[in-house]
Parts: sequence; C-alpha cells; structure tokens
Amino acid sequence: VQLQASGGGLVQPGGSLTLSCVASGSTFGIYIMGWYRQAPGKQRELVATVAAGGKTTYADSMKGRFTISRDNSKVTVFLQMNSLEPEDTAVYYCNAYRREDTGTRAYWGQGTLVTVSS
Repeated sequence: VQLQASGGGLVQPGGSLTLSCVASGSTFGIYIMGWYRQAPGKQRELVATVAAGGKTTYADSMKGRFTISRDNSKVTVFLQMNSLEPEDTAVYYCNAYRREDTGTRAYWGQGTLVTVSS
C-alpha cells in the first residue's frame, strides 16, 4: 500500500486548508484511514480517523474545526481544516490500517507540511 498526501502549504491564522490522501497498491482490506501530525520538537499525535463505515474520531483540540471524510470508491481520505491556528503548524501524515493474513498492518504516507503563519 502506498499513501500519497497532498494539500499542505502556508495559510494565515483563521484560514482553511484541505488535505487529501490517496491509497494505491493492494488497498483491499483497508478499514481505517486517518491523519496524524507532528509539530517540531513534539511527538506524533492523532488528528482524526474515519472507518470504512463512516465512523469518525477526533482529537479533542480538533473537534469543531477539522472534518475528516472518505471516498471509499477512490480509497481517498480528506481533512478539511478550518480556523487554523499557529499551533496547527506541523507535518501531517496520512495513515491507513489494513487487515492482512498476518494481522493488522499500519501504513504511512510521506507527510505534508502545513504552516499557519501571518
């Protein structure tokens, strides 16, 4: 499975940005897709996930500002980010969990940088 994320960039505080991540390769069996982020000097943290059936989870600090969605037919996950704050500056990583014969395996994209600054 390969995950290709896009959509990062520079945005002013209060602005919006949408990230996209498309999975390719052996995508059958992917059941959760999501986004994590890692700010400079900090550990990687959960942003949001969405299951194949549509159930979503969010980190508390992202609730109400970020919206995760998924297109199962295109094996693509989106992250709509509104009311961005400088504290949202981070590298955002796309993630997918896939059921395989040996168990569940996590896959990661290469990351896309989001910078919130005036």
